[in-house]
Amino acid sequence: MKNVLFICGKARMRSPTAADVVGEWPGYSTDFAGISRDADEMISSEQVEWADMIFVMDRRQKKRLSEKFGHLIKDTKVIILGIPDQFDYMAPDLVDLIVVKLRPILDVQD
Repeated sequence: MKNVLFICGKARMRSPTAADVVGEWPGYSTDFAGISRDADEMISSEQVEWADMIFVMDRRQKKRLSEKFGHLIKDTKVIILGIPDQFDYMAPDLVDLIVVKLRPILDVQD
């Protein structure tokens, strides 16, 4: 089982959607968090240590993650998905985008 952590700004739309989608795929355990000060689910060092892979939605979030948890992520793969903050939770367009971007990275077949 691979532990996958998804991070966005406030942990309201993109990261919980990604965690729910990938959490249905065999072989993956997921969690999500926000990196902004006003995040609904603030990222913790325990989540970062738990993760085998971390996905962030944009470059700025990767920078903040490195600043805050650089010592914990030095051996963890961190991938920028490039998903803009313009979707609602579980919006069909967001789900489609997540599937298209993550299937090849996580090697998940149809």
